[in-house]
Amino acid sequence: MLPEELQCLKTIALMGGCCGPVWISSQSLASSLLTSPQTVSRRLKSLEDQRMIIRGIRSDGQQVTITRGGEGVLHREFSDYNRIFTRDEPTVLVLHGSVICGLGEGRYYMSLPHYKRQFSEVLGYVPFPGTLNLRLDPPSVDIRKKLDALTWISIQGFTGENRTFGEARCLLCQIGEIPGAIVVPGRSHYPEDIIEVIAEVELRGMPGIDEKDVAVEVRS
Repeated sequence: MLPEELQCLKTIALMGGCCGPVWISSQSLASSLLTSPQTVSRRLKSLEDQRMIIRGIRSDGQQVTITRGGEGVLHREFSDYNRIFTRDEPTVLVLHGSVICGLGEGRYYMSLPHYKRQFSEVLGYVPFPGTLNLRLDPPSVDIRKKLDALTWISIQGFTGENRTFGEARCLLCQIGEIPGAIVVPGRSHYPEDIIEVIAEVELRGMPGIDEKDVAVEVRS
């Protein structure tokens, strides 16, 4: 995302775009950004193409809502400034959840060479071809939202087998003594109470992992 697009996103948020739809005109937004309505229109179109905002356009203006992806960008920006201006010790966020059965998609995607290579490069090991699916308990759902402010690692999508495979992102974590990563697909609105975890070994059935209460630690 370009710096001027980030500034535009931040201005929409200050107008109330993170709390729900906000009604704006290109002229009013241009005044806030000290630029022209034409430039604002291009930036809004770009943000929409990147799925940072959703727009409903009428002749007298437009209704704009910042998406969850857009909120995540703003959270990460906030987190960066926090690290610059504070000297606090790192915080460990702990998520608790119960193991649930997935659809087997994690095993398929993690076995694809393109994804496997990228995960191996960023994690330092070849991940087990499968994911541990967890349904978070209610308190952990709120903690899960804080993860959006952290620095995630991007996994690029690709085209193959006559189809397109989307991008993803991962966040380093730890399950007991085992290093792993939380994986979130780049597409779709992923349920807030579900996370998928990968590791070098198959986590399900590992000694010390209680399927009814798995603790996932993330250092912020």
